[in-house]
Amino acid sequence: MKKMIALLITAFAITACSNMSNTEQRTLSGAGIGAAAGAVGTAVLHGNPIWGAVGGAAVGAASGYVYDAYKKQQASEYNAGYKAGKTGSTPATPN
Repeated sequence: MKKMIALLITAFAITACSNMSNTEQRTLSGAGIGAAAGAVGTAVLHGNPIWGAVGGAAVGAASGYVYDAYKKQQASEYNAGYKAGKTGSTPATPN
């Protein structure tokens, strides 16, 4: 029975993320990684793993969102340089 529940949860987790944007995926990934790291870190230090998971999830979600903004800026700069290279002009700095 436990294997069936684990299989259903895994299947749901995989399909639940299929319609997410890149921002949502990166934020959720950051939250998951942060929650795991926070729970393990506080358990090792003999603290309450629940609070470690909550704090880690918050920090991880914020980090994932900031990373997404960085990747979008990087893509914008690349596209501006690519377009400028195709036309032979100086690239405009994206906002």
